[in-house]
Amino acid sequence: MKGLFIVFEGIDGTGKTTQARLLAKALVRRGYPVVLTREPGGTPVGEKIRGLLLNPELAGLDPLAEAFFYAGVRAEHVARIVRPALADGRVVICDRFVDSSLAYQGYGRQLDLGQLEQINALAAGRLTPDLTVLLDMPAAEALARLTGRADRMEQEKLDFFDRVRWGYRQLVNREPRRYLVLDGRLDFQELHRQILKAVEERLG
Repeated sequence: MKGLFIVFEGIDGTGKTTQARLLAKALVRRGYPVVLTREPGGTPVGEKIRGLLLNPELAGLDPLAEAFFYAGVRAEHVARIVRPALADGRVVICDRFVDSSLAYQGYGRQLDLGQLEQINALAAGRLTPDLTVLLDMPAAEALARLTGRADRMEQEKLDFFDRVRWGYRQLVNREPRRYLVLDGRLDFQELHRQILKAVEERLG
């Protein structure tokens, strides 16, 4: 079986992590070899850097430095986890990928989008998801769902997340066939049903 690369995207609080886990469990029950991973993270090095990037004590980190940190973690993740799993014919389900950098650092931080695309094309080896599931909902409603202590990114103001959400929608407009855009406010079981249906279609 040819490997399949599925990515979940969306602003914080949309439920993408929950849906990624539900999809992984459903595919495993159907007998597919699955790798569930995340960014930033996914590798021992990546998880350590994730802890730094999300640490509230790093508030005020230079946006360009932030972008390079994420790209560095991505390069390690793709080389160590994603590409080997795809080459082995596995279904790779990833919580965030390149689109997160373009949406958060490009539209949210307002860095140059062209430069970010070049940086991340290099980091990801131009790897593109077969399917990107974008869970979309108003930023204020998504953030209201968050519980516990807010991490560094979650502490950003509402207008930042509004820009990120708008950025995701611009990315979809550029390449609509790659995306499954769903309303994150739907019942989680209905979301799972629609996501699983779309993935099974791609698995043939």
